[in-house]
Amino acid sequence: MKKVPDIISTKDLSYIEDMFNWHFILCKKALAYSELVLDETISEMLEEVSKKHEKICQKLIKMLGAGE
Repeated sequence: MKKVPDIISTKDLSYIEDMFNWHFILCKKALAYSELVLDETISEMLEEVSKKHEKICQKLIKMLGAGE
């Protein structure tokens, strides 16, 4: 990943916020659906999807320096 500049434009920050929100919503929805389905294999797959989106959210937070 490239180094984030010291100053982030308002437009860039808005886009990062949008990306975070997309992944956060997907994380929460996948986790909720994993608890609703009866098939254990599908449930496990949805849990993995949730974890992947959670990791992306964490990377976005770290990129902004808020996770330090």
